[in-house]
Amino acid sequence: MQIRLMTDNDMDSVIDIWLAASKEAHHFIPQEYWESKEKDMRSVYLPMAETYVLEEAAGIVGFISTVQHALAALFVHPREQGKGYGLALLQSVKERGPKLELKVYKENENAFRFYSRHGFSVVEETVDEDTGHAEYVMSWEER
Repeated sequence: MQIRLMTDNDMDSVIDIWLAASKEAHHFIPQEYWESKEKDMRSVYLPMAETYVLEEAAGIVGFISTVQHALAALFVHPREQGKGYGLALLQSVKERGPKLELKVYKENENAFRFYSRHGFSVVEETVDEDTGHAEYVMSWEER
């Protein structure tokens, strides 16, 4: 397992993981919404973020993106979930500390539990203007 900075050659793999994992984790949002965001993900969000990929022998299985202290994305391909990859990616970013903040949909219970288990706590509840779904703003600080 290797975690390294994303390169342009990784873009298609990262987009595939993001789309597959987004559709699965956010079953409460129409799939067309995620498909409509692919271009922005490719041309706006990923380029403005610092993104690291987790690579196994078979290829890239997950990625994490940060924009300053904001954890903007953490996705592991659905068929690779439950193997510790998400935690490995999260730990790699936490090591650069000293704090992180993220938003997670309230209905995405698996992600909410994952972040809660790993030291994040809810600091605010908001609504995503784009989808109309409730979100938690969660925060983690180095102790």
